[in-house]
Amino acid sequence: MAVTSHNTVVERESVKRLRVFCGIDWASDHHDIAMVDDTGALLARARIDDTAEGLAQLLQVLADHGDTAEEPTPVAIETSRGLLVACLRATGRPIYAINPMAAARYRDRHAVSRKKSDHLDAMVLANILRTDAAAHRPLPADTELVQAVAILARAQQDAVWDRTQAGNKLTAHLRAYFPGYLTAVGHRREGIYHPIARVLLAAAPTPEQASRLTRPQLRALLKKAGRKNTIEAEVNRLHAALRIPQMRQLPLVEQAMGRQALALVRQLEATCVSAEDLAEASVQAFETHPDAEIITSFPGLGPLSGARVLAEIGDDRSRFADARGLKAYAGAAPVTRASGKSVAVLARRVKNQRLASVGYMWAFAAMAHSTGARAHYDRRRATGERHTGAQRNLFNRMIGCLHHCLTRRIPFDEAVAFPAPPGPHLTLAA
Repeated sequence: MAVTSHNTVVERESVKRLRVFCGIDWASDHHDIAMVDDTGALLARARIDDTAEGLAQLLQVLADHGDTAEEPTPVAIETSRGLLVACLRATGRPIYAINPMAAARYRDRHAVSRKKSDHLDAMVLANILRTDAAAHRPLPADTELVQAVAILARAQQDAVWDRTQAGNKLTAHLRAYFPGYLTAVGHRREGIYHPIARVLLAAAPTPEQASRLTRPQLRALLKKAGRKNTIEAEVNRLHAALRIPQMRQLPLVEQAMGRQALALVRQLEATCVSAEDLAEASVQAFETHPDAEIITSFPGLGPLSGARVLAEIGDDRSRFADARGLKAYAGAAPVTRASGKSVAVLARRVKNQRLASVGYMWAFAAMAHSTGARAHYDRRRATGERHTGAQRNLFNRMIGCLHHCLTRRIPFDEAVAFPAPPGPHLTLAA
């Protein structure tokens, strides 16, 4: 009995010395867990609920198989969001968010019959870390503040996209029965998104109602929308513009379309308010971050666009090994496709779309605030490069400078980022 007991202890110690990997097949109400060792042997499997008790059960399974604070067990899961991921990140464990398309390719290595189950998917995720952990990167160890900035900045960007969609729907609807209104408010850069335009349409959603608005009523609407200067001139302009003859729908049809316009105006109003409130919250959170001063030192980056940049790159400086990794992540660096004698350099399609979006606007604004950035763009254009390519190349240059400045904790320097080209060599007369 003593020998058997001793052998059992030795076997347990050898198992503990093996590396252990965890895979979690995520679902909305439950999660399947699989634990494998270095040899691919299944150590444990479980199904937990998406509750605090389920999380405690998961942590217990990890602890039973050698998970410690000094050597945490890496976890692979197909999402980077959700309460489960947030709680696991808070414990300091390395979390790998595996793209579902990549996980599907790995599944074929384990089941050529193309069978699928939640338990099999969890095992596939665990084996991805066992065999190819170096090919995947764990979620960055961003601070709590930058995670909050990311939530607010992304929500604000979504609200802007929703606002644009609502504005386009309302504009298309107005063209069908009230084009005169678009002409009356189209002289402003904001157009239909301006508070005056929204208040005016809410008060008179049909051509008949708009033509009956008196000057005192227009004056009251302008004040309600926040207009303070040159009110009388604007009243006279709107009074005349809303009475210009135009093509009309049938009366009952026009009234129905007016009611629909009111519903669309309420949707537009909600998206405008959301975008403004989230922009204010994003800026407030961003300005308390230590990287804010460095980011906003770059030409073309203000507090809101800077918050969007910080939201996507985070503040874990080990996330990108060098500037090239950040450029590829942002989609600024091109990708080369070579096969035999064929070589093509193309724009990168797989990228962080949010960072690429703000990068496009960043490069555009930088040309208006930096002589070096403008000169760089002009040099690219002079070589025959198209506008989008030259602007993307400028973004590539700026995002590389940002990586340099954040790594070394220094602000942007125009002379270093865009040094003056060397002058012509002088020759001395003999």
